[in-house]
Amino acid sequence: MLNRVVLVGRLTKDPDLRYTPNGVAVANFTIAVNRPFSNNQGNNDADFINCVVWRRAAENLANFMSKGSQVGVDGRLQTRSFDNKEGRRVFITEVVADSVQFLESKGGSGGGQGSRNNQSSGYQGNQNQPSQDNFGQSKSNDPFADDGEPIDISDDDLPF
Repeated sequence: MLNRVVLVGRLTKDPDLRYTPNGVAVANFTIAVNRPFSNNQGNNDADFINCVVWRRAAENLANFMSKGSQVGVDGRLQTRSFDNKEGRRVFITEVVADSVQFLESKGGSGGGQGSRNNQSSGYQGNQNQPSQDNFGQSKSNDPFADDGEPIDISDDDLPF
């Protein structure tokens, strides 16, 4: 049997980090994943998928990602149920993430600037400020910085 989910999408809001009574971190979040086809009006629709991640990965997600951040989720699909306050049975289907990959920096393109920009988590914001090399030429501290040129990449090059 196989139960594996791999998704790439953007956070629809800041992750909701909480702790169990035993002190285990858990974060609930929703990602918007574009559908690969267009509707009748020519627009791409998106699916909004509920996810949950546990322990250190939950804390990292809440500390370093915010609304609009692009993430990759690898996990499994889970369905659970409970009785609500009215006594009705409620079913929930969600992705339980084994890992969440940060696909852009917190201040990256399209990423939201949430209220968690400078928490004491050790995250110092965007450190891609240019410096100078030995010849006085400006250079970026980030070897992967965008120099304005398009990147030639195909779907076969992506790991997901």
